[in-house]
Amino acid sequence: MSTTTRRTRPAVAAVLGLVAGLVVALVVLAFLWPVATSEPHDLPVGVVGGQLPASADLPVDPTSYDSRADAVRAIQEREVYGALVLDPAAPEVLVAGAGQAPATAVVQGLGAQMGAAQGVTPTVTDVVPLSEDDPAGAGLSAMGFPLVLGGIVGGVLVSLLVAGVTRRLLALGVYAAAAGLLAAVVTGPLLGIAAGGFWTSALVLAVAMLGTASTVVGLNALLGAPGIGVGAVLTMLVANPISGGTTPYQFITGPWGEIGQYFVPGAAQSLFREVSYFPDASTLHEWVVLVAWVLGGVLLSVTGHFRSSTPVDLPDDELEAA
Repeated sequence: MSTTTRRTRPAVAAVLGLVAGLVVALVVLAFLWPVATSEPHDLPVGVVGGQLPASADLPVDPTSYDSRADAVRAIQEREVYGALVLDPAAPEVLVAGAGQAPATAVVQGLGAQMGAAQGVTPTVTDVVPLSEDDPAGAGLSAMGFPLVLGGIVGGVLVSLLVAGVTRRLLALGVYAAAAGLLAAVVTGPLLGIAAGGFWTSALVLAVAMLGTASTVVGLNALLGAPGIGVGAVLTMLVANPISGGTTPYQFITGPWGEIGQYFVPGAAQSLFREVSYFPDASTLHEWVVLVAWVLGGVLLSVTGHFRSSTPVDLPDDELEAA
C-alpha cells in the first residue's frame, strides 16, 4: 500500500516566509517606533517664585504656583511631574521619583541649567520616592507587559475552553479575581513593587486584566476565531506601544500618547502607579476607561451569543437537501 506525502509548493512556501518576515517587521516597528520617535516636550512642570525664560526652547509646559507647598501638592496629585523653586537664596528642584525616570531627568536637567545660569547648585528633593524594594523603579516600569500578556492569555483560554455566554462571563469573573489577587501578592508582599494597599492593588490589577480578557472573549464571540487575533493585535501591537508606561505619554509623537490613555494598557499602568504612590491623584479617568472596556467586552459577548443563536427560516427544499 503506497502513501502520498503532501508538500507545499515552493512558491507558496516562499510567500509564507515573506509574510512571516513582514509580520515580524511590523511587530518590531510597533514596539520600537514610539521609543525611537519620542522626545521630551510639553512636560507639565510647576514653577514657584518666578518664570522660565520665554525665549528658551524648553521641553516643558510650565504652571506657576504661589508657594512651594502648592507645588508639592500638585506633584502629589500628578498635575505636574516636578517643580522648580526659583528662589535666588535657596533654589530647589522638586521631583517625584515614583513618577517616570525620563520625566525626572528632564526636571533635574532643567533645574541644573537654571542653577548654572545663576551660579548656584539647586537642592533636589524627592517628593514622592520609590519603594526601597524597587529603588530604580524598574519593576514599576515593567508592569505593562505582564498586564497585557495576562489579559490576552486569560481571554484566549476562556474563548477556547469555555462554551456558553453565561459560563464565559462566569469564567472571566473568576479569572479576574484570581489573577488580581495573585498578581497583587507578587507585586506587593513578594517583590515590593506596589507601595499602596494590597486590596486596592488587587482590584486595579484584576480590572486591568479583565478589560483585555473580556475584549478578547467578546471579539471571539462576535467574529469567531479571527476575533482572538484582532483582540491580541489591538492590545499588544496598537495599545501597548502608545501606553506611556515607560515614558511620559506627552513625549510620544503626535496625539498617540493621549490616545493611548484611552486603551486598557495606558489606563491600567497609570492607575497602578497612582494607587501605589500617588493616593491624592484623581483616578476617575483611568477607572472610567477600564470599566468601559470591561463592559464593552461583555456587550460584545452577549451580542455575539444572540446573533449566533438567532433562528433562521430555510426553504423546505434546502432543508431536504441538507
